[in-house]
Amino acid sequence: MYTRPSLRRTRRTRSRTTVRLTASLFTAAALLVSACSSGSSTTSSGGAADAALAALPRATPSALSSYYTQRLHWRSCGVPGFQCATMKAPLDYAKPGSGDVRLAVARKKATGKGRLLGSLLVNPGGPGGSAVSYLQSYAGAGYPADVRARYDLVAVDPRGVARSEPVECLDGRQMDAYTQTDLTPDDQQERNTLVTADKKFAESCGAHSARLLRHVSTVEAARDMDILRSALGDRKLNYVGASYGTFLGATYAGLFPDRVGRVVLDGAMDPTLDARRMTLDQTAGFETAFQAFAKDCVRHSDCSLGGKGTTPAQVGDHLKAFFRKLDQHPIPAGDAAGRKLGEALATTGVIAAMYDQAEWEQLREALTSAMKQNDGGGLLALSDTYYERDADGHYSNLMMANAAVNCLDLPPAFTGPDQVEKALPTFEKASPVFGEGLAWAALNCAYWPVKATGEAHRIEANGAAPIVVVGTIRDPATPYRWAQSLAGQLSSARLLTYVGDGHTAYGRGSTCIDTTINTYLLDGTPPSPRKRCS
Repeated sequence: MYTRPSLRRTRRTRSRTTVRLTASLFTAAALLVSACSSGSSTTSSGGAADAALAALPRATPSALSSYYTQRLHWRSCGVPGFQCATMKAPLDYAKPGSGDVRLAVARKKATGKGRLLGSLLVNPGGPGGSAVSYLQSYAGAGYPADVRARYDLVAVDPRGVARSEPVECLDGRQMDAYTQTDLTPDDQQERNTLVTADKKFAESCGAHSARLLRHVSTVEAARDMDILRSALGDRKLNYVGASYGTFLGATYAGLFPDRVGRVVLDGAMDPTLDARRMTLDQTAGFETAFQAFAKDCVRHSDCSLGGKGTTPAQVGDHLKAFFRKLDQHPIPAGDAAGRKLGEALATTGVIAAMYDQAEWEQLREALTSAMKQNDGGGLLALSDTYYERDADGHYSNLMMANAAVNCLDLPPAFTGPDQVEKALPTFEKASPVFGEGLAWAALNCAYWPVKATGEAHRIEANGAAPIVVVGTIRDPATPYRWAQSLAGQLSSARLLTYVGDGHTAYGRGSTCIDTTINTYLLDGTPPSPRKRCS
């Protein structure tokens, strides 16, 4: 979604790092904005992707039979109420005998005693987000009691992610340096520094994860889910995916339409978009979210970006001026590793708070501390949460997996810095506050050691059971029009609209949204066409 990250971002409720009921912002580039009619498909910047994802043959190839018939050996995994197992899948589906990848699976058994509905697979987004951690930290207790009573809740970390043979690149100290790279270069020297940082990141991933990098695509992860469905003994796949998880779920539906059960895609991505258009849309989406934050901020006495009578545009100008100041003079942040708050980390901290309006108060406090007291600790904490960096300086593999999947799924948004320079006016028009940084952040795939195997395409999933596509009007990371477009592509989709702010809708507090989705999951009754909730 933002900078290195892409479609990820976790909402936090209890602790500042606990995923709520939605998607994530995981590391590399996805985004938000306006609207098109719900029956039309959004086109990519290079022209519409006319080709649709083709369904795989219904019969399981004999070469894959051992994977589909494997037994999962469940064991206790240290978290009360949860069981874990390891599943094997072919590293290369074109050559099933050439080696396996081992995937981490977790489940929480249904709590009810009545008629059970099988398994419900959950994915919080990313790419790069740990579905297992999400299940254990939130979904296992946070999903509605009626849903938990009738489904075994199941999660699998996709290949290359967290516990499933993770992609590895930079160590913690190197990641600290990478996340502080200036994304608004002022001269040729700073531009060269940015390019060098992206090249070093890519080369490190290639050196440490050469075996995996060609085989972490979304198509392969979706095929892994079908093996898991079979291993769980389910005839059809029931699934709730958020953010990037919607692309993963839609891809599954396109490949296996006859195996689609009850599927919810919340905070939908649009598979017809190329990488540049996706980044541009998301740039505009973060601007939309920032405008909403700005209007709210000036109504509070602790808004350091302006007071009563200040316009959102003026708030943006004040924030940009603050970023420019940090670019020249980073401020202390009380960090044990000696990091200071510069423009890059401050921008990430602000972006992080755009995913959920519940974090706006924390952002106001962090900005006040930074701008009035010269203390960057609050914004640094927001940035660290975004990047999944702990207090000891260790990072999850979120950013590494995110880049690995994104750079394999689509050709790069830009092939070099000259293209970024030419595109800057368009990006800055989409977001005067974030446009420049988001454009330069999209350069990371230009130097990836593995050529992209995917491309933009439609997903129709002809013959699939009803699929619920959820879109939030002012979602900063997955624009509402993306949900409209995906709902227009999927042959059996029902679009459910949340008129509100924030990234994704299920579990955000709308009784209408939650009741509609729960009814679908429990009874199989999809929402009425074009249903809207607030």
